[in-house]
Amino acid sequence: MSQVVVIGGGAAGMMAAIAAGRAGHQVSLYEKNEKLGKKIFITGKGRCNLTNGCDTEDFFGNVVRNAKFLYSSVYSFTNQDIIKLLEENGCPVKTERGNRVFPVSDKSSDVIRALAEEMKKQKVAVHLQEEAAGIVAKNGRASGILLKKSGKTVAADAVVLATGGLSYPSTGSTGDGYRFAEAFGHTTAALSPALVPFEVKEPVVKELMGLSLRNIQVKVLKGPKVLYEEFGEMLFTHFGVSGPVLLSASSYVAGHLKKEPLTLSIDLKPALSEEQLDARILRDFEELKNKQYKNALVHLLPARLMPVIVERSGILPEKKVNEITREERRRIIREMKDFRLTLTGLRDYKEAIITQGGISVKEVNPSTMESKLLPGLYLAGELLDVDGVTGGFNLQIAWSTGYLAGSSIP
Repeated sequence: MSQVVVIGGGAAGMMAAIAAGRAGHQVSLYEKNEKLGKKIFITGKGRCNLTNGCDTEDFFGNVVRNAKFLYSSVYSFTNQDIIKLLEENGCPVKTERGNRVFPVSDKSSDVIRALAEEMKKQKVAVHLQEEAAGIVAKNGRASGILLKKSGKTVAADAVVLATGGLSYPSTGSTGDGYRFAEAFGHTTAALSPALVPFEVKEPVVKELMGLSLRNIQVKVLKGPKVLYEEFGEMLFTHFGVSGPVLLSASSYVAGHLKKEPLTLSIDLKPALSEEQLDARILRDFEELKNKQYKNALVHLLPARLMPVIVERSGILPEKKVNEITREERRRIIREMKDFRLTLTGLRDYKEAIITQGGISVKEVNPSTMESKLLPGLYLAGELLDVDGVTGGFNLQIAWSTGYLAGSSIP
């Protein structure tokens, strides 16, 4: 029986502890917060989108960086495996739109409770409010960890580093793991907030704050080049735009946005071609022929968006709809099919769901999650340079890499 020490009591750390316990090791987990799973607690607005129910083959298409690195881990511990583990420990799940999987109770605390229950079964010793100060090595191998408060060394045959990234620093994600790994020669790929809202130049977003749009198509453009395109939901905020399609966009365009502003094009009516939309507008105008233009888009747009489209089309708001020309209708269609905003930046780590970048995957064995630079050190979760789009993919990466790390310890 080996002594295994896990640093970090988040998704990857708890799963590594469970896997190591199942493999017959004596496991101790050290977490600097006063409770386990602090970040899990706030995911999915407290409901915890714990995985995605897609086929395993489709999973990798939703990984933004270094998907190939994850093959072994995702096949070793799949979305069905995490569902089984949670349900066996009293946390039944349900699947919602987009294959998003949540606890039936809609309480993230039930997910944490189920994981804690499984750790108890595996006799994992959990040490809360115990912050690690670093990893200790002896004869070229990881041999334990140093505790910050007491200055004591905890001896171990293997160490799993699962401290998370920099996102939501209030949950304890303060980048410790990068420093611990760098001390043994690991390199960190450029870090950036990801799955994070955008800031927008145009003040009109303040007028639209809180407005949610469904079934829209967005494109992020750099000049004429399309960097990202997706169909789904979005939200206007006091500083810009957010919502599922834009959070995912942030992971693809962050690098470009650091260099220059980008254009967001929103198609408010993606199900209709320009010709079909024109026919629809004509039908509405016929029905409302004595109305003023400013009141005539009532069947096509949310009330708060109407004055914005009216102003952008450049047509007099008081004009009677039966006087609107074909050319003016074209302008209305253009605003509805290509509503443009200027993306100027991303919000910071306080609002980012995950961190993009991390410990280089070239320095980690994808079949075991063991460091290639320091034998006996295993790395898992958000600390690594891998990330996915929204929809439960990032938590699955944490479960899978954590499980492979814990189960690979000899």
